[in-house]
Amino acid sequence: MPRLFFALRPDADERAALAGHAIEAARAAGGRAVPAQNLHLTLVFLGERPLSLLPALEEAAAGVRAQAFVLPIDVIDTWRKPRIAWAGPGTMPSALRALQGDLARALERIGIPPEERPYAAHVTLARKARLAYSRALVPPLSWKVRDFVLFVSESTPSGVAYRSLACWPLRITATSG
Repeated sequence: MPRLFFALRPDADERAALAGHAIEAARAAGGRAVPAQNLHLTLVFLGERPLSLLPALEEAAAGVRAQAFVLPIDVIDTWRKPRIAWAGPGTMPSALRALQGDLARALERIGIPPEERPYAAHVTLARKARLAYSRALVPPLSWKVRDFVLFVSESTPSGVAYRSLACWPLRITATSG
């Protein structure tokens, strides 16, 4: 069964900036940089699910009515377990909290229970990190969040690749840019 997840996908410029930070973090923490094309910020991890669930997932996601927003990525840090270096917001933006919460509630209505762990917004930069590494990103990366995506994780000869299955735009207002 394929592994599915909802996530934010950076645009080309944001991805290039994050890829540079991934290489830096991998060197500093002694890990392996995540390939640029796999950089994302998970909203809800679904795990292994049958593809027959796609219509229900798409319908649930289509009901999410969140605003577009700018996500400041201003921290790079490591977690000892699961041995990753990551980048993310030092303080959870209310717009991200609202999007993630709305999506989790929509999925719960179709029978997918929410994660038991508290949500921790982050982009995995490097895996198998052996050393602690932490720094502020000054100036922060300003990620323009305009949509969210349903991804499937696929094994390839060179590792894992994430393929977009569907995408939902967020509402653009005068204040969301």
